[in-house]
Amino acid sequence: MSEKEFDKAFNARFPECMKGTEPYNVRDPFSMGPIGSPLSKIGIQLTDSPYVVTSSRIMTRMGSDVLKVLGNEQFVKCLHSVGCPLPLKSELKPLVNNWACNPELTLVAHIPQRREIISFGSGYGGNSLLGKKCFALRIASKIGQEEGWLAEHMLILGVTNPEGQKKYMAAAFPSACGKTNMAMMSPTLPGWKVECVGDDIAWMKFDKQGNLRAINPENGFFGVAPGTSFKTNPNAMKTISRNTIFTNVAETSDGGVYWEGMDQAPPPGVTITSWKNKEILPSAAPVVHRSCPCVTGKVIMHDPFAMRPFFGYNFGKYLTHWLRIQHHPSAKLPKIFHVNWFRKDKQGNFLWPGYGENCRVLEWMCRRINGEDCATPSPIGLIPGDKALNIKGLDNINLTELFSVEKEFWEEEVKAIKKFFEEQVNEDLPRDVANQLVQLEQKIRRL
Repeated sequence: MSEKEFDKAFNARFPECMKGTEPYNVRDPFSMGPIGSPLSKIGIQLTDSPYVVTSSRIMTRMGSDVLKVLGNEQFVKCLHSVGCPLPLKSELKPLVNNWACNPELTLVAHIPQRREIISFGSGYGGNSLLGKKCFALRIASKIGQEEGWLAEHMLILGVTNPEGQKKYMAAAFPSACGKTNMAMMSPTLPGWKVECVGDDIAWMKFDKQGNLRAINPENGFFGVAPGTSFKTNPNAMKTISRNTIFTNVAETSDGGVYWEGMDQAPPPGVTITSWKNKEILPSAAPVVHRSCPCVTGKVIMHDPFAMRPFFGYNFGKYLTHWLRIQHHPSAKLPKIFHVNWFRKDKQGNFLWPGYGENCRVLEWMCRRINGEDCATPSPIGLIPGDKALNIKGLDNINLTELFSVEKEFWEEEVKAIKKFFEEQVNEDLPRDVANQLVQLEQKIRRL
C-alpha cells in the first residue's frame, strides 16, 4: 500500500492497542544468526504477547551478549500487538481458548527502507515472531540485495560419506514440501551421515576466497505438527520430546500431545481433547489447527527458490540479484540440482519412496560435485545415467518412468512458466531468464 494508506491504517489500530496488557519490550536485542558473526543481524521487538516473548527466546539468540556487539550497528525495529486491549470491548469477539487476536483488523507491514516491521491483530507465529519470515526473509532479502548477499527460504544440511568427506547443501522447498524432513534426514545408506544446520532459512555470502558461506539465522525450530511422525521424521520427534512449546494441537488425558499423522495411537483409556477444547476420538479430523493453505490446497505453484511470498522487493530485481552474485570476485559457484520427490505413476502411486531414501539422491549429487561422470543429458538438464543411482535394497523402482521427460507435460509447463513470468514479473524479467525459457521450449519441441 502507499505510505499515506499505511499511515492511516497504522493510526487506526495502534493507539492504546496495548491498554490494560503487559507490553513486553524484548529489551535484550535478539541476534539473527550466531552472536558476533559477520553474517548476523540484530533486531528489537516490542509486543504485548507473552507467547512471542517465550518463543523468541527459543527461536533467536537473546541476552546481554547481544548488547555487547550491538554498538552503533543499525538494527531492525519490530512492533507487534495482538490488538486486544483490556478490558475487551463488546464489538470484539470473545477469545477462543484464551488466544488473543483481532482478525478483522490484521495488518502485517514491512518497510525495508526504514528496516521496520509492523504487525497488528495476529498471534500466529509467522505474523508475531517477527524475527522469522518478516525479518529473516522479507527485510533481510532487501538488505542482502543492498550489501551483496542472499537471504533465502532454504534448509542447510551437512552430508558426510562413509570415507569421511563432508559437504554442505542448501535446499529450497515451498512450505509443507519436506524441508524439515530433509534437514533432519536419517539416511538409509550405510555409513552416511546427515547433520542439520537449519531447516527453513539460509543467509549466504561469499567469503574473501570466493567460497559461498551460509548460516542459519534462527536458533530453534518452528514447524507445523500434522504429518510429523517417527516414520516421516524420527529426528524431529526426538527433538520435540523436551524443551518444546506446543500450540493449537490436541492434548491427551495423560499429559501428552497428539496430531494427525503422528502414527502413535494413545494408550487404552487415554482420551484426546482437540485444540477447540472438545473431547474426540483419535480417528476424528482435524484435531489440530491448520492455518497454512499449502497443507490443504495442494495446488502446484511456480515459486522460484520458494521465495514468492517472502522476498521484500521487486520480483524481477530479485532474479537479477541472483544473476549478479555470480560475478563476485573469485566466486566458486555452487552446483544447482532440481529434485521432485512427489512424481507419481499412472496409478497415482509415488515413484520414489522419499524420506531417508533421499540420501541416495544426495549420494549421486556428491559424486557429481566430485566430478564423476555419472550423468546423462536430457532436455531439462543432466539426470542420473544408467545404473548411476544407488537403488540397492529398494523394490519396484521404475527408473525409466522416474526419469522420463514427457513432451506433452513439458509443453504445458513451458506455457505455464511463460504466463507466470508475464503476470508476475513482466518487463522486469531479466533477459538471461527469458532466454533460458526460449531454449527450454526449443528442446522440448525436439522431443
